Formats: sequence, C-alpha cells, structure tokens
Amino acid sequence: MSKLLEVENLVVHFDTDGGLVKVLDGVNVIINAGEILGLVGESGSGKSVSAAAILGMIRRPGRILAGSIEFEGIDLLRLSEDEMSRYRGRQIAMICQSYRTALNPVISAGRQISRLLEIHQGSSRAAARRRALELLDLVGAADPARLMKQYPHQLSGGMCQRVMIAMALATSPRLLIADEPTTGLDVTIAARILELLRDLSKRTGAAILLITHDLGVVAQTCQRVAVMHAGQLVETAPVRELFRFPAHPYTRALVSAIPRIDIEIRLDPVPGAVPSLLHPPTGCRYQNRCPRAMEICRHDKPRQVAVGQDHEVACFAFGEHSDAAA
Repeated sequence: MSKLLEVENLVVHFDTDGGLVKVLDGVNVIINAGEILGLVGESGSGKSVSAAAILGMIRRPGRILAGSIEFEGIDLLRLSEDEMSRYRGRQIAMICQSYRTALNPVISAGRQISRLLEIHQGSSRAAARRRALELLDLVGAADPARLMKQYPHQLSGGMCQRVMIAMALATSPRLLIADEPTTGLDVTIAARILELLRDLSKRTGAAILLITHDLGVVAQTCQRVAVMHAGQLVETAPVRELFRFPAHPYTRALVSAIPRIDIEIRLDPVPGAVPSLLHPPTGCRYQNRCPRAMEICRHDKPRQVAVGQDHEVACFAFGEHSDAAA
C-alpha cells in the first residue's frame, strides 16, 4: 500500500487556568491509501485531539508545538487557513461522534448534503440535489427521497449517522476520519454502520481512520491498529497480529479486559488510572501502571522498535533494554 498520511513527532499542548496540559507527546502514525486504521485507547488518551490536528482544527488554548502532518507529501501544518480549507472537507472529511449536535436542526438532511456540494464543488442546486439523493442511496437509506425532506429531530440515531456519512462522502475524500461513529447506537445499528464503512472503503477507495475505545469494533472493521495511552503511541500492528501477540503491557491489559463468550475467564481490568496530563510522568507515561517498569522508564521515553512484520512497540522491554526487563 502507498502512504497517504504520515504524522511524525506531533506535540500538542493546551493552556488552561490550571496549567499546561500536555495532550500529545510525540505521536507518530502512518495511514496507507485505502486501508482502515483503528486508533484505540482509553478516554483522554488523545485520539480525538490527533484527529483535530490532522484536520487543522487545533484552536486556542491549544497549540501544536512540534511535528509534521504530511498528506500525500504536503505538510498540512505549514499551510495557511485558506490553503488548509482546500483539504478539510474535500480531501479529508470527518464523521463526528456527536451526530445530533453536528447536524443543523433547522435545515433538512438533503439540504445539508447538497450545500456541501455547492460550496466545495461549485455544483448547481439541482445537480447537488441529485448527487445528495445518490449519496443517501449509497449509504443505505431506505427511502432517500423522503429522507431528503426530513429534519434531524425526525430521524433515528442510525439515520442521522448515515446522513453524516453521506455528508463526509460528498466530496469524495481520500481520507475519512470516523470519531466513535457508533456512539449512542444500539448494537444492531452499530454493526450496520461498521459494515457500511467497510463497504464504502472498498467501493470508493477511501482510507478510514476509525477512532474508538472498543477493541471489538477494531477486530471486525480494521486492517491495522494503533494503540494510544496518555498522549503517546505505544503500539502499532496488523489487527490479527495485535490480538494474537500484544506486545506492550498496556495493549496486553486492554486485550485481557475483553469479555469472552466461548470460554469462562476472569476479566483483568487495566490497573491504575490514566496519569494527569497536567503533570505527566517523565519518560514512559505508562510507568506507574506497568508491572514491568524499569528504572529507565522513569526518565527516558521509549522509541518504537520492530517486534514483527509491520509490528512496532514503544517499550524498553524490547530492544537494547530487554535483558534488564526479563
């Protein structure tokens, strides 16, 4: 696969009344063309902030202190706001987790989609309406013509999410960011939305960054997965590899906490709590929760090392310090 987007050494801080919140600490991630990459981790791990940075939507009190975000070889962080607007919503689109608030309550579903086409592609109102109908049919709406006239309050959560997906696909983006797209949906509807995303990726060729805290969603949807903890990327791997051989202690804890229906096992919750990002520990931010922590973890930040094909982990238990951890 060819590389579509590469985030390198991304550092994001937020100035607050309580102090400086160090949200992202040198994040590195690659998204290949046409793939579905899962970005997982507990709440507060920095997943949504990473997405906001990719879209150029970090606003004060947030600041990007370091790093680069290259999309097809262009560093998005070096673009002006006007230049970035040519990418945001066109080449890179987003499905928000708060679909109820993301949709305008006083504009019909069809008009919200057609307006995007008029603004970004210069389509006439009639052409935009025809394309909106096609998009609603593409995302599996039972009666696209009827849905075009309805307002968000008249729609179920699943239908609202389908409208959001249609809006995201309106400009045929190369990258689709789906931030917790199944939040608030019942299990059946959530499964349909995930199936729809997989199908759309195959049919349109769009890459998808799927942000979630649910490893079950990752297992049935993604090809690769990146694991975040407290603003640091700790492991990346193909999905099957990650579930069979989780390397980082945090990833192992997440996998161990997944309930099983085929065998009776004791669930082991992830120990401790996510550290405060106002005063994060120096070095590895998982050190206070890790059963294998070493002295070097207290003051040095581990780098990503290869532990398999396309499988990397940021942990001193691997590489040159692995003997000390044994």
